Amino acid sequence: MSGPQPGRAPLERAALERVTGDLAAAGGVRAVVLDDGSERGIRVLEFRTGGGLRFDVLVDRAMDIGLAEFDDHSVGWRSATGFRHPGLHEHADEDGLSWLRSMSGLVVTAGLDHTLFGGEVGAAQYHYPPRPTVRHGLHGRVANIPARLTGYGEHWEAGRCVLWAEGEIRQAAIFGEHLVLHRRIEAGLGGTEIRLADSVRNAGFDATPHMFLYHINVGWPLLDEGARFEAPIATTRWRSDSVAEQAVSHLEFPGPQPGFVEQVYEHELMPDPDGRQRVRVVNDRLGRGFELDYDPAAFPAFFEWLNLREGSYAVGLEPSTHHVAGDAAARADGSMIWLEHGEQRHYQSVLRFTRH
Repeated sequence: MSGPQPGRAPLERAALERVTGDLAAAGGVRAVVLDDGSERGIRVLEFRTGGGLRFDVLVDRAMDIGLAEFDDHSVGWRSATGFRHPGLHEHADEDGLSWLRSMSGLVVTAGLDHTLFGGEVGAAQYHYPPRPTVRHGLHGRVANIPARLTGYGEHWEAGRCVLWAEGEIRQAAIFGEHLVLHRRIEAGLGGTEIRLADSVRNAGFDATPHMFLYHINVGWPLLDEGARFEAPIATTRWRSDSVAEQAVSHLEFPGPQPGFVEQVYEHELMPDPDGRQRVRVVNDRLGRGFELDYDPAAFPAFFEWLNLREGSYAVGLEPSTHHVAGDAAARADGSMIWLEHGEQRHYQSVLRFTRH
């Protein structure tokens, strides 16, 4: 054969250049703008690896990952909200639950100064008497902040092509927090994984609380009746009341359920020998799986979210910096992360798509 074969990785540059004048024949990154409905105006980077994986980076939604497909099977959850433009978001609406009106896709980031359920907490650290407290909504503000895109494209490293995008998301207020999320997303040409590298820095001059969580959502058809959750669970620290009331398995999933009430678990997991933590959703009928590979030193808590309701069918894998009791409890027990000026926290995770 005279050229590189489809599905074979890595694709060598010289061989690829012999058969095409445009890398897009094999894969790449393309910038587009969505143009209809509640998604209108959102900048998107479309990644195609040429290895069966394609996904969208939503630049105007914190560079979160929306669409994600593997071998033409949807993996990232597609909810009825779509990828709603952040200009439509009302952070304080519905007693802080308005986040649920803009929740869709494979990765929805929570933070940067608050995660989990909303509430009112002290803001004395900002030294602004007119605002002694701050009120947070569900999972904070960051998911609805547009990024400043600093670059994207394709480059060759040691004979391999890396598809990449990089940007900054700034969450700031006068007399309030000033936190900057620097995000880099990579995927190899011909590859089947997404590498997500985040750092959060306090660009302000007041000590600022920091909480961070990835809401990683798997939907149909990878999630289907008989699909299963695999994780090295040592113990389950907490479960929602709905677990006992409904008794639906969190290890092998049924099909969509009428009137299902979300079931949430906080699991304590045993790390792998290399110190990393790996959990997965596997569908034997499709012969496909999805694996989350993350650092438990950065994310010491992990939640499993079952939303098996008809029309909203999803399972969430959620590594978190904090346990289920949330913001006020973390301040009270001393586990809250306080970032001083210039201080950073780093998070490196891999989203891996597998064949069986």
